[in-house]
Amino acid sequence: MLLRKLHFSKIVIHLIFIALSLACIVPLLLVVSISFTGEQSLMLNGYHFWPQEFSTAAYKYVFSGASSILNAYGVTIFVTVVGTLLHLLITSMLSYSLTRPEVTHRKALTFFVYLPVLFNGGLVPQYILLTRILHLKDTIWVLIIVYLVSTVNVLIMKNFFRTIPDSLIESARIDGSGEIRTFFKIALPLSKPSLATIGLFVAIAYWNDWMTASLYIESPKLRPLQYLLQSLMNNIGYLQANAQASQSMESALGMLPSEGARMATCVLAIGPIILLYPLLQKYFEKGLTIGAVKE
Repeated sequence: MLLRKLHFSKIVIHLIFIALSLACIVPLLLVVSISFTGEQSLMLNGYHFWPQEFSTAAYKYVFSGASSILNAYGVTIFVTVVGTLLHLLITSMLSYSLTRPEVTHRKALTFFVYLPVLFNGGLVPQYILLTRILHLKDTIWVLIIVYLVSTVNVLIMKNFFRTIPDSLIESARIDGSGEIRTFFKIALPLSKPSLATIGLFVAIAYWNDWMTASLYIESPKLRPLQYLLQSLMNNIGYLQANAQASQSMESALGMLPSEGARMATCVLAIGPIILLYPLLQKYFEKGLTIGAVKE
């Protein structure tokens, strides 16, 4: 009887996870299908999981300025990779130093790190700091520095470094290892699950950021992908909202792949970043068991 109950509970759990997986996959498949469907078919037949009228007009419209799209991809990839690596380096070094008992005034430093969670200066002081003092306006580094340190990530990694036995650190010191070598050879390799988890979230934040570019970037060569796609959709909305009553304008707007272009931009935006999940899956699975067993 007990075996039957356990078997039934496993079936229920599997069905729940299957339903959750379908809830994530089905909308994505629908978005891809809409992006390859003709605009007239969308207006007449609505949404379908298989294109009623296969068309690549939406992608042709999005890539009508192919050079700008490719340049935006390059900017976004550079900002995401460099920003994520610098964020992990600074966050891990700060978190590790806050866990070492030999660091003087580490409690005061921890409170100083935690203080921005309680009080935030706001957008105006940030704008003045980046433009008037640091002179980072209209540079690619302004897209990186805004997410360079996160208080939440520092506290998460600080708690993770506490799980590393002090005896391991002391053994390395007895063997003649310095603080820098101990950090890079022992602490960081043991922190791969937390680094992978935080790195993924930070990379997604860099990849999806368009607000920073709208505030600080003026040069077209420095515009990231999300800002370019956001501008593209705003242009489509402006054309539709200010259409003239002439027949030529109406026919041109009728052929404009507005709905398909929206879905095409979604596919282009989430395509590369979604590939990180399978690569980092093993670290997520390992991270679930960290701290589960107490010695």
